[in-house]
Amino acid sequence: MLILFNKPFNVLCQFTDRSQPARRTLAESGLPSQVYPAGRLDYDSEGLLLLTDDGALAHHVTDPRHKLAKTYLVQVEGTPTDAALQNLREGVPLKDGVTRPATVRMLERAPDWLWPRDPPVRFRKTVPDAWLELAIREGRNRQVRRMTAAAGLPTLRLVRTRVGEHSLGGLAPGQWRMAQPM
Repeated sequence: MLILFNKPFNVLCQFTDRSQPARRTLAESGLPSQVYPAGRLDYDSEGLLLLTDDGALAHHVTDPRHKLAKTYLVQVEGTPTDAALQNLREGVPLKDGVTRPATVRMLERAPDWLWPRDPPVRFRKTVPDAWLELAIREGRNRQVRRMTAAAGLPTLRLVRTRVGEHSLGGLAPGQWRMAQPM
């Protein structure tokens, strides 16, 4: 079984949370009990999360040797320069090593289909922001945020839109649907 889920902002990618106070979890979404996340999406990130009851499929999604592309919409602080974008395309040196090259392109604005975030991203008149579409083929901890920060473009909002051949496809935050396994 494979489920595509649009994880809302500030929801933990687990079904339980032992921290105090407890945070929102996947348990509130009405997902089948026998599935678990195939990979992670940070608490403060949004978008496509795959869930499955198939260990081999979960391994395929998460193992960097399979080089499965994960695509994100990234709202960054600042105006990206050609050099910053090229840095992301070539691989960014991080404390845990140089990342694999990313595919990145600048967008004119946020896509029309993108839902407003609750709470909204802080707006500052004096600091410009921009939207990028960025695809990576590995999945280190908070990798996209660390990559954009290293390129001088701190992430304000991060929305995963695609994992391999699967995309959000109109799912609103908190909604899910069954899909054909990869």
